[in-house]
Amino acid sequence: MRVLIAALAAATVVFGLMGDATAVSKEVAGLSRLQGKPETGAPPPGGRGGGNDSCRWANDNECDDPDIGTGACQMGTDRSDCQYLRNGESDACRWARDGECDEPGLGTGACVQGSDRTDCGAVADLRFRSDTCASAFNNVCEEPGVGNGRCEARTDRRDCIGADRPMTINDHFFGQDDRRFVPMREYPWNLIGLLTMASGGNCTATLIGADVLITAAHCIHTDGGRANASAEFRASNGQTARVTHYLIDRNFNYSRFNSSDEIDQLDWALLRIDRRLGDELGYMEVFNLTGQGEARARTADLYQAGWSWDTGNDRLSGNSGCHIVEVHRAGTFAHECDTTRGDSGSPFMVRASTGRYQVIGVDSSFRTVPGRPVMNIAVSASNFERFVADFRAGRIGEAVGGRSGGGQGPK
Repeated sequence: MRVLIAALAAATVVFGLMGDATAVSKEVAGLSRLQGKPETGAPPPGGRGGGNDSCRWANDNECDDPDIGTGACQMGTDRSDCQYLRNGESDACRWARDGECDEPGLGTGACVQGSDRTDCGAVADLRFRSDTCASAFNNVCEEPGVGNGRCEARTDRRDCIGADRPMTINDHFFGQDDRRFVPMREYPWNLIGLLTMASGGNCTATLIGADVLITAAHCIHTDGGRANASAEFRASNGQTARVTHYLIDRNFNYSRFNSSDEIDQLDWALLRIDRRLGDELGYMEVFNLTGQGEARARTADLYQAGWSWDTGNDRLSGNSGCHIVEVHRAGTFAHECDTTRGDSGSPFMVRASTGRYQVIGVDSSFRTVPGRPVMNIAVSASNFERFVADFRAGRIGEAVGGRSGGGQGPK
């Protein structure tokens, strides 16, 4: 993800989807740690005033104590990050009152949680909440003390506090979260799987061949900028396969992608897996919709689904009937589909007259535009369609851990 503090955002800044496959180091003030946090066991008793910073996630600006934060740390071991939530929120951050929320999770991450009170006030109720309950998105609030209480606290966000989302939030719901859970065992959703990187983090990938996936290139790169496609693909039916080969555009550069919007069109990756899961599940063809003209592209109903960070790793959340809002000459398009962290690499699909679905692009990043709402960016199939047949046939691609003899990749 590309995150810069407001003071540095004099020009358009591009953001990759947070919390995908890699963590970003804090090279400048305002960069936040984006790697997903594992849940810990039951925390030991702890007091409200003491504690220390012994948690591995301490000093990342996000409160991780279990009673008031994410729960990634043991009680009392994330003192500095939780101090304002425990002792009173304030505008102590140097970036407070600049009109931009700088808390992690909600905004840029430049401020310690609770120290940007004025700027984050409109989104504070969303802090540490998710839609991970199995019955989320059913329009019935089911958190403890409400309804049947089948959901755990803070896990039925949309049903309990509504679908409205301020445009300032560091997620991409365009003022309203219109996602829903999709039937992941049914076509075409059953062709979308979870990609778990050996280096840590998750993305979304889709079967476009018996043993071929499409995802985003930034998903298979480490924070240091090196390609590392070692990963496991988990299909919708629970079957797993290991990534053996990959293909990216040779001009893709992770650092450049993270610091500009100049090569957004190169953020795609083809992956080969060691099991022909598509023979059983099926797979989708690739279609260059944007090549049919902007008018047709903008009127087509899009379908998208991914393993969003806020809905858990056992349910697919997605969109039906959203649209492209702008086609870019370089081979990307802006869209209005509600995507968030973890959706990187997820497919944008259209339904053909035959009833079959086709992949017309993959989710890539989001871009902030001064004075305008955030812009979600996807890579059009126009950039990778021509390589699919040769990659399926094994004529091009690199082996994970070393170059294969199957070609040098696209120029």
